[in-house]
Amino acid sequence: MEIFQSIVAARVIFVLGIVNVVSGILIALTCRCVAGSKVAGKLMQYAGYKRLFGYHCYIWWVFWASVIVHAIFAIGLMGNPF
Repeated sequence: MEIFQSIVAARVIFVLGIVNVVSGILIALTCRCVAGSKVAGKLMQYAGYKRLFGYHCYIWWVFWASVIVHAIFAIGLMGNPF
């Protein structure tokens, strides 16, 4: 398809790559397993972190949607790597 061979595809791949990294970091920071650690234990004192902690499951949805669209555009632009 022509959309995959345009500059728009490269921009979408770049932006979604950043979304993947940021949402991956947010998932790691809000993981229920991390909550017992010393770092997260100190962060739980802050209302902003508690609010972010409550969005953990929603961040997963953003992450997976971003990964899937990122992969589709990357394969469309670069071709099948195998």
